[in-house]
Amino acid sequence: MHNSGLKRSKKMQHISFHSVEEFLEYLPKEELEIVERIRGLIYQAIPDICEKLSYNVPFFKRNSTICFIWPPSVPWGSKTYPFVRMGFSKGYMIEDAIGYLEKGDRQQVYCRDFTSADQIDEITMLTYLTKALIIDEQF
Repeated sequence: MHNSGLKRSKKMQHISFHSVEEFLEYLPKEELEIVERIRGLIYQAIPDICEKLSYNVPFFKRNSTICFIWPPSVPWGSKTYPFVRMGFSKGYMIEDAIGYLEKGDRQQVYCRDFTSADQIDEITMLTYLTKALIIDEQF
């Protein structure tokens, strides 16, 4: 029997959060520490930013999406990573003379990965968030 009219849907994630608070409560202590530190820097650099869950992780937006935080406890399909990923949605537009951001095989989103909160250089992160804010002002 041929079922060409039927589509199988694959669920990309096995979890679904209803709020940022619920997301934060779900995280293990080590991930939470990194996520909270990054969130604090985002709000310090861009106080009027809007935080909203998308794909079960926090995305941050003003005129357009600026960045996101993706911890390893929230898989993307079958992929999980051993780090908390801070992604810049328009990373390709950020001047990165020091090579702070990792491009991988992505064309737009550039990232920085952390396995501990101690790895977060606050001055550098605030600088890159400010650069991302300036780019967002164009949209």
